[in-house]
Amino acid sequence: MKNQSKPIFIISCFLLFILFLFTHSTSVTAQEVEDERNFDYIEGSKKGPAFWGDIKREWAACKNGRLQSPIDLSSLKVTTIPSLVGLKTTYKSSNATLKNRGHDIKLEWAGYSGSIEVNGTEYHLQQSHWHSPSEHSINGRRYAMELHMVYQSPDPKVENNVVVVGVLYQIGYPNAFLSKLMRDVAFMTDEKTERSIGVIDPAEIVQLNGNNYYKYIGSLTIPPCTEGVIWIISKQLGTVSKEQIDLLRAAVYDYAEMNARPVQPLNLRKIFSFYGKNAKNKHN
Repeated sequence: MKNQSKPIFIISCFLLFILFLFTHSTSVTAQEVEDERNFDYIEGSKKGPAFWGDIKREWAACKNGRLQSPIDLSSLKVTTIPSLVGLKTTYKSSNATLKNRGHDIKLEWAGYSGSIEVNGTEYHLQQSHWHSPSEHSINGRRYAMELHMVYQSPDPKVENNVVVVGVLYQIGYPNAFLSKLMRDVAFMTDEKTERSIGVIDPAEIVQLNGNNYYKYIGSLTIPPCTEGVIWIISKQLGTVSKEQIDLLRAAVYDYAEMNARPVQPLNLRKIFSFYGKNAKNKHN
């Protein structure tokens, strides 16, 4: 249970945030744990990341997998490739629901809300969620927050049928998109609940530079840690305020206030670093 001082802390964070605004004008996704108390992020806990693979037989990949995520994106281990054709993204405004899953805050859309094309295959946007601190690191440095946008191919025959786009954030100006969600997040504290938040344009979340990113094959970063996920990590950093980070952490359960899985071994995998100009983004 939370201690009684936490509601006061939440209200204080929310008021500070408002004041700041006024003063600064296989189906991998289907297998992702939705509502789970059988694991946590607490160091030394028997339900912590080091023991995820022992908790359930179907979570064995968390312990025995060789393609696990997140990883450190070290400049010494990347293969640099000119990006002649940027990633193609298409977004469409759609009704959205904000959900507190206990271990994170998730935003999901009803129906088709956009897609990304990777290696000639189209993947449809499913949901987005946030981790704090960042799960991936760059040259050993972890950032304040990481956004995951999860896409899935509608064709079950596609070998790597899930793509996750990751964006890292450093402390700075408030994130404009999160600013729209903070009131709803504040009212979801300690409750595994969901709130309909109306029509949301996924393009507002992040303006992805489709020519400058890292790419590698990894896994889900929560149980069951299913492998075969195509990871695309943007090289462009975003900003988020400390007040926004505090609210996201306060909303989830105690065991997930810092909900980043430790960095996993690379195990001879290749990390590709793409660079170029003229990113191709399309917005409907």
